[in-house]
Amino acid sequence: MTQPHDPTLRRPSGVPAPTGGAPSDADDAGWRRTAELLGPLRPPVEQLRRLSDLPGAEDEPWDLLLSTSATDEVTALAGLAKRFGIPFQAEPKLHDSAERFYEQVPASAARRHQIAGLRTEGHAMQVATAQPMQPAVFAMVERLLGMPVEVVLSPRVAVGNLINRGYEQRQDLVTEIVEDIPLDESAIERAASSLTGATDLLQLARQTPVIRLVNMILFEALRRRASDIHIQPLESKLVIRFRVDGMLIDAFSPPLSLAPAISSRLKVMAELDIANRHAPQDGQTTVRVGSRKIDIRFSCVPTIFGERLVLRLLDQSQTQLNLDAVGMTQDMQDQLLELVGRPNGMILVTGPTGSGKTTTLYAALEQVDRTSRNVMTIEDPVEYHLEGIAQIQVNPKRGVTFAAGLRSILRQDPDVILVGEIRDAETAQLAVQASLTGHLVLATLHTNDAPSAISRLQDIGIEPYLISSSLLAVMAQRLMRRVCSTCAGRGALPDGSRCDRCYASGYAGRVAIYEIMRVSDEIRRLAMTTADARAIRTLAMKEGMRTMMDDGLDKAARGLTTEEELHRVLA
Repeated sequence: MTQPHDPTLRRPSGVPAPTGGAPSDADDAGWRRTAELLGPLRPPVEQLRRLSDLPGAEDEPWDLLLSTSATDEVTALAGLAKRFGIPFQAEPKLHDSAERFYEQVPASAARRHQIAGLRTEGHAMQVATAQPMQPAVFAMVERLLGMPVEVVLSPRVAVGNLINRGYEQRQDLVTEIVEDIPLDESAIERAASSLTGATDLLQLARQTPVIRLVNMILFEALRRRASDIHIQPLESKLVIRFRVDGMLIDAFSPPLSLAPAISSRLKVMAELDIANRHAPQDGQTTVRVGSRKIDIRFSCVPTIFGERLVLRLLDQSQTQLNLDAVGMTQDMQDQLLELVGRPNGMILVTGPTGSGKTTTLYAALEQVDRTSRNVMTIEDPVEYHLEGIAQIQVNPKRGVTFAAGLRSILRQDPDVILVGEIRDAETAQLAVQASLTGHLVLATLHTNDAPSAISRLQDIGIEPYLISSSLLAVMAQRLMRRVCSTCAGRGALPDGSRCDRCYASGYAGRVAIYEIMRVSDEIRRLAMTTADARAIRTLAMKEGMRTMMDDGLDKAARGLTTEEELHRVLA
């Protein structure tokens, strides 16, 4: 078996147990040898001695050691691999010849010990691991496989993806998660009945098969880059769908009888009332997948066939808060940055739910000098965490509404205020008044295009003269699916195989299209006399406003998206 030396955080071989007195020379020599074996980490002997007594030192010594060092995981693993002369692969590839690993090694053991099969070479199995300090695990895998293993070191995220793909190829993912339930029809009915018929809903939510099922649904959704998970009971089946790049796709269809158990488990995670199955509920929670922190917004509504669940996923680690990443042209960036540099006034970003409005506002806030300007936000929920700003979470149950929060912010001497959404007349009135009293206000509003924002504010109840005095500009936006860079939009690779990056759809990721309407003196005069969005739009285009359609056609011509996608979004 090719594996790293056993540099565990237990007492090194040949070092006597501490006697309670001062460390002996033999102790120090042993700990120094262990420190040298750890290559790039090079922990001080004193630190290494203390770590051996900490919780987790026996089961996950590598994670514990890495958490106390100043070295990132990739650098540490690469250095350790070089030190012991074993391979390091940052992005290991899964080969068909590794099938034996996924047949013989339980999925729970592979995930717990962060070890995945790569390929069979001769009479040995090559395995990737993110936990190099576990010789007993390597020995266990050899016994299960009946063959020696050769170790490759790889980052945790890469190993996790390998494990997911390996077991998915072996059998249906949901089947794997509920494999504790026998697969013959009568046994499934009995098991499902025992779950749904449980008198203690909390106990139901904590049953191992249910926990495994929910965890793997979340994991698979993240692997497919889903923004939302829809769990919908129908008359004869349970449908689980993911929203990927704005489109809903079917993912799984587990037994309908498991719907109450899934609902109870998610309610426990979101700290909601699991006994209330006849009224809508909303909540939120945070989970960790490896080093990734995922914020989840949970909504549950009763339907005639059971509770329909929707989860909105926000992966903080995958979000890029810069204007280049969201697809804004340099000319529009220059206009937006000039606007957010103004000392006062109101800037609105409009579009439907899920069109990236908040992401654009935060990308703009990144450019604001937060050392000399006091920046505060009121949001529902707080989606991004930006250094140097004060963020307030809306909480109606405790009296923190947009209006109440904005009123409090105005007593905090702000320079820049971000309002997550203008929903009512009171919030709109406060935002307008703030912009007229020396504050720069950024806010979102639900309209179809930029010119319609003026009409919308008038509909809410804001006087035309206040709108014309406060409004600096309105930006509208949409998100379109981006052409897959791996298969160039074909859905298949040159060899004819299915493109796994876009799941044969031809699209992977999204790009935004924009229009910015700067409020000129002419537009102000028109806003004072009419609320006709069409007339305002005609004037704005005459003054040089490029529409979302113009921006989209440019991006389609550059190969970033397609005209079919553009017409689908703007139809």
